[in-house]
Amino acid sequence: MDPIDTARAVVDEHHPDARAAFLGGSVVTGRRTAMSDLDIVVLLHGAPAPYRASFRHDDWPVELFVHTEASWYAYVEREVRKRRSPLLWMCADGLLLFDTDGVGARLAAEARKLTAAGPPTASAEEIDDRRYAITDLLDDLSGSSDQGERLFIATELARRTGELALVMGGSWGGGGKWMARRLESTAPGLSMRLHHAVREVLDGRIEPLVDVVDERLGQSGGRLWDGYKRGGVEP
Repeated sequence: MDPIDTARAVVDEHHPDARAAFLGGSVVTGRRTAMSDLDIVVLLHGAPAPYRASFRHDDWPVELFVHTEASWYAYVEREVRKRRSPLLWMCADGLLLFDTDGVGARLAAEARKLTAAGPPTASAEEIDDRRYAITDLLDDLSGSSDQGERLFIATELARRTGELALVMGGSWGGGGKWMARRLESTAPGLSMRLHHAVREVLDGRIEPLVDVVDERLGQSGGRLWDGYKRGGVEP
């Protein structure tokens, strides 16, 4: 079945009294693949929202994100503080399947306003925390000759370097494929450079990855280890 028709059928079966629903994710874009699922945000008046569920419907994998208007705002506020909000983007870029009382239009407008405004600016302390963690990983990579260790150190370095680039570029964050997609516009070419550099590590050469990571660190103050200090929290 067509993904839009299927999404409407899913909502009708599970929540026929829904106020509004969105279909988001890759399935409504040119990036749709054979493995794309139906990301559906549903707005209810009350219980059983909020909840999240994954299941199959007519051979489609479905992820259902069910909210009240109040819980939608609460979840979005929490996610925005982390500069990464899948819920926000599903409603900003997604297709409004139906809207019985205007709540869908209101939330879509709010989502578009928030995404356009961009994420909160990272604090100097957070940036230093990221620099410290990456510096520590670089030391681990340089000191290790075990290929198993190097595999996981290298992939963690690639992930953390990508995250740092997004933070320094003022971009929304993302995990997995969404990190790669965000980096396309925020730091063009970085994903491929990290890809090739990680492959070099697996072949026994760490220098290309060290060079890429150091270059990115240099844009945020360079390596940080000596003198780094953070206070603890009283139990």
